[in-house]
Amino acid sequence: MSSGGFAADARPGATQIVASYRVYFAGFHFGDARLTMALRGTDYQMNGEGRFSVLGGLISDFSGTASSSGKIAKVGPKPSKYTLNYSVGDKRSDMRVFFGGGTVTEILVSPKNHPNPRDIPVTKEQLKGVLDPMTGTFLRARPGLPNADLKVCDETIPVFDGERRCDILLTPKRRAQVESKTYSGFAAVCEVKFVPISGYRPDDSAIQYMAHRDQIEIWLVPLPTTVFYVPYRISVPTGFGSGSAELTSFQVDNGRADGEALTRP
Repeated sequence: MSSGGFAADARPGATQIVASYRVYFAGFHFGDARLTMALRGTDYQMNGEGRFSVLGGLISDFSGTASSSGKIAKVGPKPSKYTLNYSVGDKRSDMRVFFGGGTVTEILVSPKNHPNPRDIPVTKEQLKGVLDPMTGTFLRARPGLPNADLKVCDETIPVFDGERRCDILLTPKRRAQVESKTYSGFAAVCEVKFVPISGYRPDDSAIQYMAHRDQIEIWLVPLPTTVFYVPYRISVPTGFGSGSAELTSFQVDNGRADGEALTRP
């Protein structure tokens, strides 16, 4: 898979991170995903793509791309735009979410969704200070927390995916030693709690199932020579078996000049 529009950002002064993941469901290889992140000064841009299938696409075939861009402030990332494009069989969808002034300013969806009257409405107040799913999951700058410090797990992430508003609560669980071809060292293992807020039906069984799970974990590892943590492993129990994503490779290309603030010596 290619990194698409990130080629233009792989220039002096930019730091580029490429991470690949393999996804499993109930012990079977379910698909692969790749994330490319480019950072220049306080600006960031991420691009992700993946393809997932059941029985080689005979039953279900899903492919999609996502992107997120914005700025990194002292208080954390400030997204400006998030896009999601995906196809499942003959169904296709395109979503764009725009941010400004610390809130969501516009949502464009094609084809347009018809609101379900039973959905809990998303209020303007709930959209203040939110992050898109890519930024909330992958953009984790922790310059004062090296060596898989468990404090990296002490956080509540407000997320809006264009339809649903939720909080992702991270709490410290343990430090784990990882020895693999991809990474050797400690990981900060966080317990993850999914807290739905709005944009969903109260009787949605999938939402209720996720909200009551307490075995969801994310393993965060520090990327060498940077101030960033990325997920090494994400595990989610489901009613049909455990789902997981694991880091299979990563590459860090450190820039110079104004990119130095995002790297370690």
